[in-house]
Amino acid sequence: MKGKAKTRRHLTQTQFIVYGFIAIILIGALLLCTPIASRTHTATPFLDSLFTAVSSTCVTGLVVVDTYVHWSLFGQIVILFLIQIGGLGFITIGVLFSLILRRKIGLKTRGLMQESVNTIKIGGIIRLARKIIRGTLLVEGAGAILLSIRFSFDFGVPKGIYYGIFHSISAFCNAGFDLMGVNGEFNSLCDYSGDPWVNIVIMSLIVIGGIGFVVWDDISINKFKFRKYSFHTKIVLVTTLFLIVSSSTLFYIVEYDNTMEGMNVGERILASMFSAITARTAGFNTIDTGSLKGASLLLTCILMFIGGSPGSTAGGIKTTTFFVLMVNLFANMRGGKSGIFRRRFEDGAVKKASMVFILNLVLCMMALFVILAITNLAFSDIMFEVFSAMGTAGMSTGVTRDLNEGARCIIMLLMFCGRVGSLSFALSFLQKKKVPPVCYPQEKISIG
Repeated sequence: MKGKAKTRRHLTQTQFIVYGFIAIILIGALLLCTPIASRTHTATPFLDSLFTAVSSTCVTGLVVVDTYVHWSLFGQIVILFLIQIGGLGFITIGVLFSLILRRKIGLKTRGLMQESVNTIKIGGIIRLARKIIRGTLLVEGAGAILLSIRFSFDFGVPKGIYYGIFHSISAFCNAGFDLMGVNGEFNSLCDYSGDPWVNIVIMSLIVIGGIGFVVWDDISINKFKFRKYSFHTKIVLVTTLFLIVSSSTLFYIVEYDNTMEGMNVGERILASMFSAITARTAGFNTIDTGSLKGASLLLTCILMFIGGSPGSTAGGIKTTTFFVLMVNLFANMRGGKSGIFRRRFEDGAVKKASMVFILNLVLCMMALFVILAITNLAFSDIMFEVFSAMGTAGMSTGVTRDLNEGARCIIMLLMFCGRVGSLSFALSFLQKKKVPPVCYPQEKISIG
């Protein structure tokens, strides 16, 4: 036999996850294209269906058509399944079926599961998978019951139960899809801006879904003993609390006499907290996003860019990336070593955090430039849309449905990168090469 034998190319774990998400999106898009998926029983254009499937699977919430007004019950259920698969990850769903059927879970699947939930070690990964599945059912179930009780007063018991289930899953998965188009297109939760019941339940679901499955596991083991938490859990909880408190305060101050005008103190506090929490990848809104002041839009963009925590249903560069970069910045300014909680970051943590930050920012800037070049929409609206897509936040000033086909394709790519991780997405197409053990000579350059 002449020539070298062709070597079989195996997919890496990252490539398997990326291609798996693409397959799920395409299946969802084809289902949403069918006449049975729309209220008018006519086929929905493929690009609109694809956009909705990407937004659902990537748990973003940006929509080109109102979920209640356009999609039939079948279409809404397809969207709900895509949200659940996208939130938990299809690897976790696959492990669930393996556990139900009592099939043996091999090392390859365990490795995929580790990559999917972004945990540090592979040991005990199946135990963690069981906790994720049980915890998801428990939290989403509790949220569905509480929301069903409230919505039943407005829509009747059958519809109230369905709305409770839909919005509980959507909130926990940080998806931002809603059925409140029944009260007016693209209305989201604005009719419930002063409702403590709905606000508190939705906010709780968003936060629980956004702190990460590994953090759940740590809290379930160590309860409320903060000292016993892992370094990762401490960083996630402290950063999450800081972002919620600081951004809620800023929203309260900036929007006091704008979108919150006419509200009492309690309603303003609820609206401020909801705006701070939902901005970090949830996508719901209780006040009109399009009417926010410039300062609030910028603050929302920053929160969307940061996003939730690793291994969660949320997107963004993640709270740990933000924390590592900030701590490293202040440590270098003081001339010391970066660390906190009597621990220092592992080798490569700052480097990886910098890569994620820069890559996400570069993607946002490139997308912003191209969309501005091919549309005539306002800069602030497009910037908000781009950061929302990259952070899988799903918030919009209302321009999503005004985007042309090229701009929608770019937004879809950003949503996909935001869900699977921009770094993972890039690495899935790059084949690692062996680096020769050669070091080039050093030379000084001027910085800053």
